[in-house]
Amino acid sequence: MLMSEALRIRSGSFGRVALLDMDRNLVRHAHPHCHVLLKVDGADTQFLVGETVAHLTDKSAVLVNAWTPHAYVHKPDRPRCLILALYIEPIWLAEFRKNWASSGDAGFFASATGAITLNIRKLSMALATSMIHAPTDVVEHEKLLGDLMIAVIERFTEWRSVGAGLREASRVQSVDWRVRKAIAMIRREPGEVDNIERLAAEAGMSRANFFRVFEASTGVSPRVFLNVVRLEQAIFGTVNGDMSFGQMSDKLGFSTQAHFTRFFRDHAGVAPSQFRSIARIGDIGEAFHL
Repeated sequence: MLMSEALRIRSGSFGRVALLDMDRNLVRHAHPHCHVLLKVDGADTQFLVGETVAHLTDKSAVLVNAWTPHAYVHKPDRPRCLILALYIEPIWLAEFRKNWASSGDAGFFASATGAITLNIRKLSMALATSMIHAPTDVVEHEKLLGDLMIAVIERFTEWRSVGAGLREASRVQSVDWRVRKAIAMIRREPGEVDNIERLAAEAGMSRANFFRVFEASTGVSPRVFLNVVRLEQAIFGTVNGDMSFGQMSDKLGFSTQAHFTRFFRDHAGVAPSQFRSIARIGDIGEAFHL
C-alpha cells in the first residue's frame, strides 16, 4: 500500500517547511508560495511542473513559481524519496531584499529545475537534520532556512534585477476587476462556491469568457484557484486551530469528511490528522495566512 509520511513540518511567518517521505503521487495543484523541492535521501524522482518534467536528484532542485500547477509523479517500482519541501512567503523574502517580493509572481524562476551548489546541498541537509534532531529549535530552523533561500535565489534567479521594472510590476499586478470580485468571494467563503458557474454569474460573465479572463489574470483556472484556497485554509486550520476535521470539511464545502481527507492527502501528501500531529512537534510560532 502506498502511504507517504510527514516526518517534520514547521510553520511560521516564512510560510512552511515540510520533510516528506514520499511514495505516492500528488495530484496537479498549486501554491501561493515560492516553492522549492530538495532531495534529502532515497531514490531520485520527478515532478511535472506546468508541462515540464523536472528531475529531483542529489545534484538538482525542483523550482516551482507561485500559482504554477504541478504534480508529483512517483514511480511505484522505485524506492521512497525523502524530500525537503519549502513553501516560502514572498513577504518574508522581501525582508532580505525588497524586490524578492516578486517571488510571488510568475517567472521568478526561469526554469523548473537546476543544478544545486555544494552550499545549497549542505544547508538543505543541515535544515533537515536540525528539524529531526532539534524539533523545538525554531530560531535555528529559521536561520538555516533564510541562508538556504538566499543561496537558492542567488543561484537560480537574476536576483539583483528581478521584479525591478515598474512596467513589469504593473502588468503582473493588473487583475480584471470581475476576477478580483470572484477571488474575494472564493477567499471569503470557499465552502459556498459549489460550482464555478456561480462565480461566473456573480462576475456577470459567460462561463467560457470567465474561464478565459480568470486564467489570463491569475495564471490558473478558477477550479485550481479554489482548491489552492481550500488547501491553504485547511492547512492553517489544521496547524493552528482545534476545529474537528468534520467541522473543517463542512466549512470548506466538502460533502463528506472522507472526501476532505482524500483531498488533503492528495494535495499535501499526508492525511490532515498526521499533518496536525507532526506540525505540533515543538513550538509552531506564527503561521502564515493566505
